[in-house]
Amino acid sequence: MAKTKKERRPRAETPKGFRDYFGAEVGERTEMLTAIAEVYHRYGFEALESSAVETVEALGKFLPDVERPNAGVFAWQEDEGEGDWLALRYDLTAPLARVYAQHRNDLPTPYRRYAMGPVWRNEKPGPGRFRQFYQCDADTVGSASMAADAEICAMLADTLEAVGIPRGDYLIRINNRKVLNGVLETMGLADDEDRSAAVMRTIDKFDKVGEAGVRELLGKGRLDASGAYIDGVGLSDEQAEVVLSFLNSKTIVEQELRDGPPQPDERIPGGMGITLEDPKEHSENAGRAWNWAVVDHLMRLVGNTEIGLQGLKELGEISDFLAAQGYGPDRIVIDPSVVRGLGYYTGPVFEAELTFEILDEKGRPRQFGSVAGGGRYDDLVKRFTGQAVPATGISIGVDRLLAALREKGRMGGVETGPVVVTVMDRARMADYMAMVGELRQAGIRAEVYLGNPKNFGNQMKYADRRNAPLAVIEGEDEKARGVVQVKDLVLGAKIAENATLEEWKERPAQVEVPRTELVARIREMLDGQG
Repeated sequence: MAKTKKERRPRAETPKGFRDYFGAEVGERTEMLTAIAEVYHRYGFEALESSAVETVEALGKFLPDVERPNAGVFAWQEDEGEGDWLALRYDLTAPLARVYAQHRNDLPTPYRRYAMGPVWRNEKPGPGRFRQFYQCDADTVGSASMAADAEICAMLADTLEAVGIPRGDYLIRINNRKVLNGVLETMGLADDEDRSAAVMRTIDKFDKVGEAGVRELLGKGRLDASGAYIDGVGLSDEQAEVVLSFLNSKTIVEQELRDGPPQPDERIPGGMGITLEDPKEHSENAGRAWNWAVVDHLMRLVGNTEIGLQGLKELGEISDFLAAQGYGPDRIVIDPSVVRGLGYYTGPVFEAELTFEILDEKGRPRQFGSVAGGGRYDDLVKRFTGQAVPATGISIGVDRLLAALREKGRMGGVETGPVVVTVMDRARMADYMAMVGELRQAGIRAEVYLGNPKNFGNQMKYADRRNAPLAVIEGEDEKARGVVQVKDLVLGAKIAENATLEEWKERPAQVEVPRTELVARIREMLDGQG
């Protein structure tokens, strides 16, 4: 007789590139997102929760560095290969474009919305890189005014401070895609889409390969770390120097300011004419001096190109709108080295960088880096409506920001568990349920031990594992006398670690309380623990 084949058990593991989040992590994320939502709400933005599944057609080819619309996403086809292709959303911006196009007659213009939730990307996972992660976006759709972009930047600054990143530990940097377009036009590449796109891709590698690497890639090419040869864009040395001058604008301007303060110039767009006394003594003027000097430097690179001057005008307007609200260069600054995804954006781009130092895996100090990015994308809704609809927004990397808060000691502590009501007599479970019910009704987090009550030591081990602050004990004797014992587990742990016998006597970790005063005494003890 043939043996019945034993059914194979499934492996208890997450798929590659995915992870599970437990209590403290979920709680920290919820706390942070709540603080962010309060800032967004204060700015007049409304919450939007869009579908996690979109048609591949609606998502479009906007995922970076992929050739096919459904590459890089988790997609499937309905109705046995004959229906629409559907996919899990890869970000929160593409669904916003669909939502606005679908409901635009019912939405105000401009439409300010924020969204928070998971997104999915079918990409190769790596250290700290997962296929499912959280994003937190805020966007304004329907306004071409640079006031909308300034508002996004101001709101981002307020958000970082609200969640626990103090002023001085972050910097929001602003650039403009149109300025780079002007630079490319002065180089004679305005009509060469392929080479312009290649320059964009090369610029995006600036942080990875540095100035020398970018110079090689703009020219003939270079050997990468694996020894493979990467063909270059083929620019002349003079053209490559213009691009590098654009990328190194911050360093160049810093040197120019050290040589002497700039002077007001009527050519500077956006109303940035300033009256300088001593920029070092007047922070607001110093900030405007910096922005003036940056714009002045960029004007030399864009020449008289219409698109370049328009980009500079927009940067000037954003600078003025921010200054009017009191946001100086200690928080938000124009910086042409911001090159994130310039091919995606149509105007201003923003990046929030955390400037405090951490230690890398080898113990070397480095800056924490970027936690948010965004900009203006005026062509996204046009895919649905056929008409240009201006839009601008920002996306916060939730996991990155949480990691930063843990580095600052703002999160990552041990989460306090519930008060545990122990069970001394299984037959009196209703009495213990009455206690926990009273505590919960009073707003105190509490639970009854639901395991085997025979071993009291196991109940205490459970309470320790739950990080319970207090344990409630009521045996037959306590029941007869109308009292309960309340054990302070936090104080008990401290005494056990480093207290003498005399201190133990002075500070008892277990007290007897009248049953009728249980809720009040537990609240008092919890308050005493802080």
